[in-house]
Amino acid sequence: MIQEEVYTKKESETTNKETVIEMIDVRKSFGKNNDVLKGVSANVNKGENLVMLGRSGSGKSVIIKCLVRLIEADSGQINVFGKDITKINSQELNDARIRIGFLFQNAALYDSMTVRENLAFPLRQSKKMSTEEKNHVILESLENVGLADVIDKMPSELSGGMRKRIGLARTLILKPEIILYDEPTTGLDTITSREISELILSIQEKYKTSSIIITHDMACAKLTGNRIVVLKEGVIEAEGSYEELENGKDDWVRSFFI
Repeated sequence: MIQEEVYTKKESETTNKETVIEMIDVRKSFGKNNDVLKGVSANVNKGENLVMLGRSGSGKSVIIKCLVRLIEADSGQINVFGKDITKINSQELNDARIRIGFLFQNAALYDSMTVRENLAFPLRQSKKMSTEEKNHVILESLENVGLADVIDKMPSELSGGMRKRIGLARTLILKPEIILYDEPTTGLDTITSREISELILSIQEKYKTSSIIITHDMACAKLTGNRIVVLKEGVIEAEGSYEELENGKDDWVRSFFI
């Protein structure tokens, strides 16, 4: 199990410039009069947590769905692991998705399955792993989030914070290199939100993951983000560290930090 401690962001993490995600002029519209992404350009470096801030409807969730092609971008380039995700074939896309974990806002657990069965689901197509090996991986993932003792419980028996942790455990089961977090602390109390934020940092520390974290929770942004970008009306309005943006000259950007 990962030790219960707060991991602090190191300067070395933010200075590693190997890029794992690169978005160039990405655009997406829904209908004629609903331009959501109007030319987003951003990158994520290896081992970095990039936080995305923005008002509701600014396109944050659309961006990460475009990254795994749950939504198709209208134009632009999205390089993931050195390949343009918008142009690769189905097999290449599946191979890329295996290397990317996605933690949905509601944890997206199957209510009719136990915790064990939920975590086994991503392993169902792995013919190389024996049942014993799968059980070991499932237990290891639960230990990583401190919930090995709920392995045979149903999601309905768990608190919101526990369901978030189980969702993260399932995300970790395939050892992803990139994790996309969509509002990981939404609906949680302050203490549980901090625990989830600390868990995100501990995962980054142990697995050297590169992540995009979409959040409205400024405490989460401050604790987890090596770098922050702010979306406004479909484009990146500002970029920097928490402290740089909090103390910047742009009143609109600083309004997030009040």
